[in-house]
Amino acid sequence: MPPTTVLTDRLAVEIARLGVVGASSDVGTLARVSELAAQAVPGCAGASGVRWVVPDAADGSEAPEPLAHAASHPELAEITDRQLARGKGPVFEVVTTRRPLAADDVLAETRWSEATTDMLRRGVRCFSTTPHDNPPVLVTLTLYGVSPGSLAPGQHALASLLAAQGSAAVSNALQYDEVHRTATQLKEAVESRAIVDQAKGILMHALGCDADQAFAEMRRISQTRHLKLTALAQRIVGGRDVT
Repeated sequence: MPPTTVLTDRLAVEIARLGVVGASSDVGTLARVSELAAQAVPGCAGASGVRWVVPDAADGSEAPEPLAHAASHPELAEITDRQLARGKGPVFEVVTTRRPLAADDVLAETRWSEATTDMLRRGVRCFSTTPHDNPPVLVTLTLYGVSPGSLAPGQHALASLLAAQGSAAVSNALQYDEVHRTATQLKEAVESRAIVDQAKGILMHALGCDADQAFAEMRRISQTRHLKLTALAQRIVGGRDVT
């Protein structure tokens, strides 16, 4: 009987760190998830993870497509590369059904002949693939074993946890990027408004007009000179010629 998973303090900390927003890319996150799976799951000789693009289609007719992937070992990366290039195989079935899938002995497996041939050539005798759907992020994690039946069903719980944390890390990074983008845009908008108001005040003083007339004049010059309003305002504030 394969040994059971022991969730050590160190492993718990490493898994928790996956969900923290950082500078890691999708590939970096998937690589770390795969490395942790290879280290922590008894019977797991290596792992690979894939992040999928989930189309925003109400009818669900469009299939998810792979966006990024990584593996704990180069040979396992090749297995994933070849399967993704073909567009079919066990990982695609998992993505379609959103259910875990496993093969206790690849040598006796009659499904996905091309994918299992790739595995056998690289010494893989069993595997299990677990999905985690956290819209808009979908992550699959595949564990590989070098002996038939070395990945017991009880190991799926940790694989699910790792896939979930990997998905959370990617999702958190996306949200962070979106918030950061919004904050940057707001800052730029405030700065643009400030420079335009400053330029408008200069024109009001120079032309002896009110705020509306000054702004109308700026718009006229902007269109005539094919300059953005902010760029024109910067030229006015900088004392450069705008005629």
